Amino acid sequence: MSTLTAPDVTLSASAAKRINAILAKEGGAAFLRVAVEGGGCSGFSYKFDFADAANPDDVVIERDGANVLIDEMSLEFLHGAEIDFSTELIGAAFRINNPNATAGCGCGTSFSV
Repeated sequence: MSTLTAPDVTLSASAAKRINAILAKEGGAAFLRVAVEGGGCSGFSYKFDFADAANPDDVVIERDGANVLIDEMSLEFLHGAEIDFSTELIGAAFRINNPNATAGCGCGTSFSV
């Protein structure tokens, strides 16, 4: 397990605040896990989950006490990305601002490279 710093992957202040709030309510979970999987309407999709421990191939991104895990394979698709949390009229959600994505879709969780 290793810790990354910019410009690899960053975590916005609003995402860190929301992660801390969610994990305070989740019994036993200590991390938010972000992964990239094949599928979705644009070829790849983001997956968000909770974890109580890191795997050996995980990197940890930390900000303001919030910890995010990303496995090495997913990291290849996320270099330079920012994990953000936004609240809009249609709802609140984690968003990934990914400079590697060449196209996305309306759902905000699917992209292509």
